[in-house]
Amino acid sequence: MSESWKIGVNKFLQDKESIMRNGNIFQLSNGYMGYRGTLDEFGPEELVGVTLAGIFDKVGDAWREPVNAPNGAYTKLSLNGKEFGVLDSEIIRHSQSLALSNALFERNTFYRTTQNRLHTKSIRFLSASIPNLMVVEYSFSVEKDTRITVRTGIDFNIWDLNGPHLTKLKADKQETALTVAGITHESGKELVVAERIDFNEGEEIHVVENRQNLRIISLDAKGGKTYTFHKYITVVKTGDPDVSKVRSTALQITDHALKRGYDACLADHTEQWKEKWNACDVIIEGDEESQLALRYSIFQLLMAAPVKNSGNSIPARALSGQVYKGAIFWDTEMFMLPFFLYTCPEVGAELLRYRINTLDGARRKAKTEGIGYRGAFYAWESQETGDDACTYFNIGDPTTGRDLRTYFRDKQIHISGDVALAMWEYFRLTGDDSLLRNGGAEVILECARFYYSYAYFKKDKNRYELLDVTGPDEYHERVNNNIFTNKIAQVTFEVALDTVHYLKEQYPDELAALLKKISIEDEIALFEDIKEKLYVPQPDAETGIIEQFDAYFKLEDIPVGEVKKRKIHPDEYMGAGQGVAVPTQVIKQADVIMMLNLFGEQYSQEIKKANWEYYEPRTEHGSSLSYCAYALVAADIGKTDWAYKYFLQTAKLDLEAKYKVWVGTIFMGGSHPGANGGAWMAAIRGFAGLKADAEKININPNLYKKWNALSFDIFHRQDRFSVRITADKVMVKASGSNKKDHLLNIRGKEYICAPGKEVEVNYHSVNSNKPYIYDQ
Repeated sequence: MSESWKIGVNKFLQDKESIMRNGNIFQLSNGYMGYRGTLDEFGPEELVGVTLAGIFDKVGDAWREPVNAPNGAYTKLSLNGKEFGVLDSEIIRHSQSLALSNALFERNTFYRTTQNRLHTKSIRFLSASIPNLMVVEYSFSVEKDTRITVRTGIDFNIWDLNGPHLTKLKADKQETALTVAGITHESGKELVVAERIDFNEGEEIHVVENRQNLRIISLDAKGGKTYTFHKYITVVKTGDPDVSKVRSTALQITDHALKRGYDACLADHTEQWKEKWNACDVIIEGDEESQLALRYSIFQLLMAAPVKNSGNSIPARALSGQVYKGAIFWDTEMFMLPFFLYTCPEVGAELLRYRINTLDGARRKAKTEGIGYRGAFYAWESQETGDDACTYFNIGDPTTGRDLRTYFRDKQIHISGDVALAMWEYFRLTGDDSLLRNGGAEVILECARFYYSYAYFKKDKNRYELLDVTGPDEYHERVNNNIFTNKIAQVTFEVALDTVHYLKEQYPDELAALLKKISIEDEIALFEDIKEKLYVPQPDAETGIIEQFDAYFKLEDIPVGEVKKRKIHPDEYMGAGQGVAVPTQVIKQADVIMMLNLFGEQYSQEIKKANWEYYEPRTEHGSSLSYCAYALVAADIGKTDWAYKYFLQTAKLDLEAKYKVWVGTIFMGGSHPGANGGAWMAAIRGFAGLKADAEKININPNLYKKWNALSFDIFHRQDRFSVRITADKVMVKASGSNKKDHLLNIRGKEYICAPGKEVEVNYHSVNSNKPYIYDQ
């Protein structure tokens, strides 16, 4: 297998932080559940996590978070009564790897005993074809004849951050299947883990001890012979599609998998992954480091994609654990959705259906937050109902132990516009209006209504303003007229009016019914007024710099490093109240630059350059979402070395797991699908310069000098295209199954690309400051 399709390590580090980070790097997921990249014999102390999508629970006053299931993949061996595992045995060598081509985890460990040697190997996958299913192949061999005991089954010692979330845990055995069942505290949902095995060696007994439901298999192993068994594990819960009886369904799925066998289950799984990569792979020629990092980022997104018709979205830490309460943030719409819209639009639709399904939660938040607003104020941390899981005191101070009041929940109002714009972007890029007609238009109008109810009209200035908000830069809370927030709100009104116009032209009866349903017809004219009069900070006439919020320029202008020196504790949060960054111009993450990433076509190259150069040295990058925004704008303005630097930082973030583990007293370990989406955007929208709209596909490459070529496929308006970019050429080939001609704009010149045909444009640059010359 090519090195760009596989990651691995060739040694085992016993410290807890290495185990934690490897658990993130080697994790598996299939959209229904995630399984951390831990080893077969590990337990909760090593952070084994089987994290489930869409099921949440709250215990007492602790944070509400996703439920972790019992671990059906547990296995540990003993030789002549002595247990073996990487934490308590002499290791000759150890390796573990993850195949990106089909999401296959493998571990190999060689142990030395006083008189023998033991080799254990396991392979596991979470089925891409049957979401409830996990399959493990476990093999072992010894150098000399010996007595071996295999302890394998379901470990219901569960790692929870704020649990335990499963009550009335009951271990049982029904014929050949082991089961563990439990009930959630809050909603009484049932969850069952079932396990079957196909091992026909030795003598087996069943025991339940130390919160483990186990098969204990003893055999006299022959030296040099390899013994192999397969485990078929299912997790089923209340609310799963087409599930009425949780326990019987879990048993049926394991029985069916056992009868089909390991090879057939793996073949189905691998075929599903082949289809995913056929649509989504990006090939970088000439830079193996970038290739692996980007492919790993894409892999993380594909694993995290929700199961079809599940009603779920992608949490900010995917399914790598319970961090961030398993909540959905703006990360999904702003940083992950673009990847899916261009490669797997059906997944993009699934993500947006989640926002449609949680609209009532956004309405409840609008009514109950602050003085009470109208419309839809989407949750900053959204769970299954759309009610906000974000607390007002969200970060602990490591020096005092006290919780800090933050204004993420009640002042980051840009979240509603993020959702509304994403809903419209799906329609623009796919041409599919089914989401608009089935709740999407209602979402957009209610988000616009919320902004109108939130805005202040300043009579003396004849303009609307958005006061007391927090933008993406969370180090500066409760500011006035944050550029990102105001711009998002302004465009939300534009999108709302465009939605009304489209429905009026195409589906007038449906529009009339919608306007009546939410009693909003009289407000449409108000949206037109505020769209024109909403204050959006403009670039300074002399410098071109846009002030991030009112009076930002009056703050202390000091280097990031100097601000960090003011911290008393290394994990101290730099924002909130009296945080060291609050009185300074040091910002947490891209804010003005994020706005320019979204709406850059409305600003000149000079304006973008001036703002990038001003805000880049003042940005601490305290969020994993920041690097890609700087990479995108850097590529746009021709700073490709900087773009490459920030591209690699975001693309390698999860691959190397070099990120903050603690913010204040809050554990932050886990994957970063927002950054993974940002890596794809930096490559495709940055270096490839791809920006499609409803009418055409725009390609304006800024290929990095180290890359010989960049190749990828995209969908646009339900048709498919293959793109290849080199230093002097752009090639776009339309699929033969495309339904119509498409307009391409390549380096400012327009072309028609018919189904099955290819457009090839040759160009070269005289120098970086002059326009490209086309070879006709």
